[in-house]
Amino acid sequence: MSRMPIVFFGHGSPMVALETSDTTRAWRGIADRIGKPKAILCISAHWLTRGTAVTAMPQPRTIHDFGAFPRALFEVQYPAPGDPELAHRVRDLLAPMPVAIDHGWGLDHGTWTVLVHAYPDADIPVVQLGMDLAKTPELHWAVGQSLRPLRDEGVLIMGTGNIVHNLPAMDWENPNAPPYPWADRFNTTMLEAVATDQPQHVIAFEELGDDARMAVPTPDHFWPLLYVLGARHPGEKAEFNPDFIHHKSLGMTSILIGA
Repeated sequence: MSRMPIVFFGHGSPMVALETSDTTRAWRGIADRIGKPKAILCISAHWLTRGTAVTAMPQPRTIHDFGAFPRALFEVQYPAPGDPELAHRVRDLLAPMPVAIDHGWGLDHGTWTVLVHAYPDADIPVVQLGMDLAKTPELHWAVGQSLRPLRDEGVLIMGTGNIVHNLPAMDWENPNAPPYPWADRFNTTMLEAVATDQPQHVIAFEELGDDARMAVPTPDHFWPLLYVLGARHPGEKAEFNPDFIHHKSLGMTSILIGA
């Protein structure tokens, strides 16, 4: 079995689930490049936990974890099976760190809004890993390192969030306007670090001062990238597509590594 690539998706608004665009076509293209994995382990910006947890139900529910959107979005289902065996494998890989086996979460919109485009048949088992709120960026990255062996077992490790994610600053009336200078600088610096395989600069993103505080006002959408970079083997090539900033402050960059 060949080694699975790893991928970070810049997932954007939940409405992307209902759209066909250059972004959603790029996501499907990424999936075509990867091929069909045995299972998917997803680290989503939308599952923050106290301690680390992993979903282990046979049939995870589709979670509509958002507010004022059209009814059609609430009707979307992504009926992929779960994989309790993979959940226990994740727990074993992360030992001695405690990992809760979860039967109550499911697939949140950070996961299924991407997968409805990337793998629309919903026939691949999907497991989510919760991100411990108490962990430092370096520890989130270290968890990704511990998960590396899954890549040689047919499991796709997938992060979903946004490198730049400042919703209050978004210019809703001008989706294609040039990004704010701070958003552009932060995104460029992070992508340069990924391209040159220098994860220490991504882990230390807060050292970028005001640019980091504006681009990452809360770390939830940034942390999934750290898991993906932790699962990277040294020297693996990174590709960026799509790569743009929407509404001036919402980074839509996706990163495919090791393909």
